[in-house]
Amino acid sequence: MTDEERARQEARTRSKLLEGLARAERKLFTRNAPKSSRARMKFLRTREKGSTRRLAERLGVSRRTVERHLSGASTKPNKHLDAALERETESEWQPQVKARARERAASSSGLVISFDATLGFTANGSSDDERVRTLQIAVSPSHADKILAVRDTDATDKELHDAVAEAISECYFQLPGGGAAHLKVRFTDVQRLDIRF
Repeated sequence: MTDEERARQEARTRSKLLEGLARAERKLFTRNAPKSSRARMKFLRTREKGSTRRLAERLGVSRRTVERHLSGASTKPNKHLDAALERETESEWQPQVKARARERAASSSGLVISFDATLGFTANGSSDDERVRTLQIAVSPSHADKILAVRDTDATDKELHDAVAEAISECYFQLPGGGAAHLKVRFTDVQRLDIRF
């Protein structure tokens, strides 16, 4: 595999992981996040301390676009703006609920990661050879903490991919005292990835 192919694969894995974490966090909400573009704009404007200029920069649109949605003159955002509004609203919605879940995951409960992906290492014909697997794995609180910390610091695709691959492989292959601890496990071709707090 070339470096370019590897980078594309890591970017796809990062995207699936971020989507999986966002879905997991949405399930924690005790109240629904705002749905209309106007309600989302109003909510996000409060997070930007009333600044339509900062909100426009955050969403990647003009200040006039923000003002039109806030006034109700525009009600149907384009695809880019709609995705940005959803993403940014959910990232700010119920921060205390998400913080408590993150603290629980990092200190006691860990995360459950389920996926369809290629996982394994070259083991000369053993069941540990690299192959497509459908698994659900409970990762430890320390691995959960690392994955969430890497996500929260806007790390590179490779860093996020490596944190998830390490957590999955250690929990699945590298049991304490096992002989696989020195082997590099590959986690590639991610087709589905879901996460549960």
